[in-house]
Amino acid sequence: MVIGAHPDDPDICCGGSAIQWAARGHVVKFLSVTNGDTGHHAIGGIELARRRYHEAQASARVAGIQEYQILDNHCGELEPTVANRKVVIRLMREFAPDLVITHRPNDYHPDHRYTSQLVQDASYIITVPNMVSLTDILKAPPLICYVYDTFQRPYPFHPDVVVGTDTVIEKKLDMLDCHVSQMYEWLPFNRGVLDQVPSDPRERRKWLPAQYMARFEEVAAACRAGLIQAYGGKRGESMRTAEAYEFCEYGARPTPELVRRAFPLFD
Repeated sequence: MVIGAHPDDPDICCGGSAIQWAARGHVVKFLSVTNGDTGHHAIGGIELARRRYHEAQASARVAGIQEYQILDNHCGELEPTVANRKVVIRLMREFAPDLVITHRPNDYHPDHRYTSQLVQDASYIITVPNMVSLTDILKAPPLICYVYDTFQRPYPFHPDVVVGTDTVIEKKLDMLDCHVSQMYEWLPFNRGVLDQVPSDPRERRKWLPAQYMARFEEVAAACRAGLIQAYGGKRGESMRTAEAYEFCEYGARPTPELVRRAFPLFD
């Protein structure tokens, strides 16, 4: 279960891992805690929220994942309230994941930070019967991990598990290609490169790797030791792209057996 703040956050941070989980028959759910209705320079509100919902469903079909749920909270207004915590508790209990992946609590975007806090705040309560009492408790919390980022304060990311994505990187880019409102409109506008985006959909897809491959290659370079540990020297050294995860100190204790079960991605 990948819990992101916005539609497209799960795709960017761990789409390659999700593709590999799904291909091995694992049930994968993406959850966006907001509807993304402010993430654009020209449209917003209901029009953008519904557009982003359909983009997320298209991405899920590309990845082969079972569900991409979008909660109807306004983008940019998420708060770590008890009411929102109860929603996250209920959804985690209903899905009963072995593994939950989310943002780190130190992040530039308040929605990212508060999504992380909501998951952390739910991590123990999901085992407490009298909280959200109409849903069955989980007998034990899942393993909880954070996605890779480059923020240094109050502490930098530590890669506990690194997953190579070279074999699925084109499909991951196909997932991002589904998020047209973000990849080709809002984010280029926000970065001042909107005039560089091709108008033809096929040319846009060719343009996309130049915008994102460096980010995915940065993960592999920064976490090279983890790739070598997971895949062996020769293969780990040669991998160009990766996704990395840091264990959250809440949730299940990351024993070697549990980690192997949660990340069955290594041949």
